[in-house]
Amino acid sequence: MTIAGGLAVYFVIWWTVLFVTLPFGVRSQAEDGEVVKGTEPGAPVLPNLARKALITSILAGIIFAFVWYIWSAYDL
Repeated sequence: MTIAGGLAVYFVIWWTVLFVTLPFGVRSQAEDGEVVKGTEPGAPVLPNLARKALITSILAGIIFAFVWYIWSAYDL
């Protein structure tokens, strides 16, 4: 696997894992009981995007290491 190919695979894995981790731990304004006037009640109170990006990067790195191992072991 070339460096460009590895980056492309990691990028796809990262985005896929991001969409999996986004809904975890999110509370809406309606659930929290404090809806700000003029906003959607389903809007998140505190989405913690930096934390989710860090978790996504770690999980994507682990998944990429597994994919790279399989790729190199079977010489794909």
